[in-house]
Amino acid sequence: MDINIARSMVLDALQRASSQSSEVLKPAETKLKEWETEPGFYAILLNIFSDHSIDVHARWLAVLYFKNGVDRYWRKTAPNAISEAEKSTLRQGLVSNFREPVNQIAVQLAVLVSKVARFDCPREWPELVPTLLSAVRSEDQLVQHRVLLTLHHVVKTLSSKRLAGDRRLFEDLTRTVFTFVYELWHNHLETFLKLMSEDDSGMVSSLEKALLSLRILRKLTVHGFKRPHESVDAVTFLKVVFDRAKTMLECRKSLQNKSQSPELCEKFIIHLTKVLADVLEHHPFSFIPFIRMTLEFSVYYIFTPAGEGLLFERFVIQQLNLIKGILICIEYKPSKVVEVTKEPATVEAHQIKMAFFVPPTLTEMCHKLVTQYFPLTREELRLWDDNPEGFATDEGGESWKYSLRPCTQTLFVTIFHEYRDVLSPILLEMIRNNHDPVPPSDLEGILRKDAVYNAVGLAAFDLYDEVDFDRWFTSTLVTELGIRDPNYRIIRRRVAWLVGHWAGVKMSRELRPMLYAATLPLLSRDEDMAVRIAAANTLKLAIDDFEFNTEQFLSFLEPAFGLLFSVLREANECDTKMQILYVLSFIVERVGAAVRPHSTALVRYLPSLWEESAEHNMLRCAIVSTLVHLVQAMGSECVSLSPFLLPVIRLSTDVTQDCHVYLLEDGLDLWLAVLENSAYITNELMLLFRNMPPLLEFSSENLRTCFYIIQAYVLLAPNEFLKEYGTAVVSACNDMLSDMRSEGIVMTMHLLELCLRAEPAQSMELLKPMLPRIFEAVYRGEEYPMVMSVYLSIVARVLLGSRNVFGEMVEKVSQHVSLPQEQVLDKLMDVWLDKMDVVTQLERRKLLGLALSSLLTAGSRVVLEKFCGILLKVTEALNDVIKADEMGAQLDSLMISDASGSFPYEEVEQHTEHDLRRKRLTTQDPVHTVVLRDYFQQQVMQLKSQLGSVQYEDLLQTVDVETMAQTKEYIVL
Repeated sequence: MDINIARSMVLDALQRASSQSSEVLKPAETKLKEWETEPGFYAILLNIFSDHSIDVHARWLAVLYFKNGVDRYWRKTAPNAISEAEKSTLRQGLVSNFREPVNQIAVQLAVLVSKVARFDCPREWPELVPTLLSAVRSEDQLVQHRVLLTLHHVVKTLSSKRLAGDRRLFEDLTRTVFTFVYELWHNHLETFLKLMSEDDSGMVSSLEKALLSLRILRKLTVHGFKRPHESVDAVTFLKVVFDRAKTMLECRKSLQNKSQSPELCEKFIIHLTKVLADVLEHHPFSFIPFIRMTLEFSVYYIFTPAGEGLLFERFVIQQLNLIKGILICIEYKPSKVVEVTKEPATVEAHQIKMAFFVPPTLTEMCHKLVTQYFPLTREELRLWDDNPEGFATDEGGESWKYSLRPCTQTLFVTIFHEYRDVLSPILLEMIRNNHDPVPPSDLEGILRKDAVYNAVGLAAFDLYDEVDFDRWFTSTLVTELGIRDPNYRIIRRRVAWLVGHWAGVKMSRELRPMLYAATLPLLSRDEDMAVRIAAANTLKLAIDDFEFNTEQFLSFLEPAFGLLFSVLREANECDTKMQILYVLSFIVERVGAAVRPHSTALVRYLPSLWEESAEHNMLRCAIVSTLVHLVQAMGSECVSLSPFLLPVIRLSTDVTQDCHVYLLEDGLDLWLAVLENSAYITNELMLLFRNMPPLLEFSSENLRTCFYIIQAYVLLAPNEFLKEYGTAVVSACNDMLSDMRSEGIVMTMHLLELCLRAEPAQSMELLKPMLPRIFEAVYRGEEYPMVMSVYLSIVARVLLGSRNVFGEMVEKVSQHVSLPQEQVLDKLMDVWLDKMDVVTQLERRKLLGLALSSLLTAGSRVVLEKFCGILLKVTEALNDVIKADEMGAQLDSLMISDASGSFPYEEVEQHTEHDLRRKRLTTQDPVHTVVLRDYFQQQVMQLKSQLGSVQYEDLLQTVDVETMAQTKEYIVL
């Protein structure tokens, strides 16, 4: 096809693909997709986006399709890979023109070149960097900018490669270009400073190019040197960073004074500080010469009057994070005895820190953090006034994490923990100075007290031995919680937060009722919503503590549940509802069945909340999580909730629904809880299992819970469930077994063994497709001990359940391995007797002992040949299970001791219907209903009867003296 015709077709498709009409757009996208693998397609795209006369939308799409093509077809080994000849032409075209007028397209072109460079530079594209370095010398300002932009993205991409060979190549590149880029940066920055002093409009372009050069230098410095401190160029650059930052802070202030935007200047300053932060993170030992300079720079601007008028929030955050990074850097922490530290550089860094962080400096930093950065700002108070709920939920949210307040708090915690001996007296003095009640009209005093209380809460663990919190709580804090003036909402909220933090650190159990009594009024309807949310979280923290006593809380349960429910119902924000649901859920979990009388209102409200939250998956997650705890607390009474619960479970576990990504894990937990607390199976519960097969196929991370659910069904309605779904379950298990690790195999075998216990005959038939591979695994004897243990248990269950099926499986294995049945049985018995020692669980050892005993009367020559080994292994099992009672009589310790079905060793209280079903099944298990010693004796006597006295005596002659003596301790031979 003629190239011009092809170009016209592609251009037409691109123009139609940029249409707003789906009828026009879809066919065009399909056609472009078809052309992706056609030779010459990318050359045409290159021609189109290089033609500046073409519509910008079509050119934009051309770049995007080219970029996607690089991802899919540039690699040599990719299916339909672009030919080497075409790639060579494309590479030349990509760096032949740097005059792109549209910024957005210029950025995409730079990214496109960097993607190609990732594959080809420097081996197939050695001329790329020299071409860029040559082009950047152009006098054309646009070309300079576009080349620097491209070089930035190329260097950024190459620096991200992590293979050793790629790192060496990037280090070689750094040695080649670092000095040149540094000079570019210096020249562009000097030009900017000169033009700024002249108030020339060209200064913006110069600063943009200086910023691009700085970004390149940052990547070269961090990733291009193994040890930056050994490079003269890198050290020179790092030293200059501090002076340039000072200069640019003054420039920013000057721009503000002229009412000009300081945004680009701020970006430049932030990137200067990022250079330091990246070197600290990636090369902590190379950063040691700059520790003191960084600390002096940061503290000078952040904690002294010198910074006034020069600071902006992102810069403050960067400096605080730098100080914190130095404090927490593990390479700068020596051993407890500094003299025994092996790394001299670590000792040097520690000494620099100690020399800088002297008491006066620490005191000033602590005072400044608490008195200047901790108090709520006018903007925060305005937000609180306008939207109390939004104010409360924003704190701790994603956007809040990257704001100034959490940075100041994190630095405070870090520095306080590191130098608590110096800072504890200072903070205690602040507490004393702010101990007296503040008049409600004194807003500044209230904000000051709020800041100090914030500091005390953050430093709770480090102040454990310094603060008598019980006394403080009873003498001061409780009183402040009761002051109802509007301004005192700040103190009430902070005290609630403070008490929550200290409750888990140092608060007497005897004071818990007082804490509950003081907190509950803060949840009332006439309280500020931000205070109510803080009080709810305090309640949760107080309950989530090892000192929590359910009996102490029961008298507060009804009002607490009612008040929390009112907050939940009145809240507007999803985040608030999630928080309160979490608190309610936690209370339900801690108090259990005691919550039943108080849960009616919540139970009635949750269905409507579920409907309202259709577009809020995270809120629905919280609802499902709450339902899990409610069902567990309500026990069998949860059946009344089935009309609501089952549709929730069905939606949450349906892999065809988009929301299952969010709801699946909690939905499975709810499904399991409902099954475990159901007294009987219903048709709706049975139909719900239709959601399970796809989950077994796709949801490997939730496989354990899925298996628990299947086990719950088996216990709840073994006959009905296995009849309806048994084949599908066994088929899924069989398909998964080959790809499973040991843990998964053990889990699967536990499920199959439960089926064999619950419905032996039915399960035996269902498992026939799967049993041969289990028998063959035992025959080969190559599995890990825990896997062999469960495989042997399955074989033993089959043998005890049906000797015929056992024989069928041996025959199947013999056919598969092409050996006689007797030879297969001989090897299988050898493995069984050899591997029985790896079985450590008492119940399994007895099970294997019973199965071996049952084999004695099978009339098999192979079994008789193993007679001595069978006696020994059954006797060893008897050694484990026989225990002496209080009277000295020897009893089988695994037997049910009385009609109630209790066990001598049983300590766990049965809570759910599922537990009772499991216990009932246990009462039918041969392991707990058959006395091993009696059965062993019976089988030996029957064997003697089968063989006759003479042959039996001959058989006894094959038993060694030691085994004979041990066996005679339990039975008569």
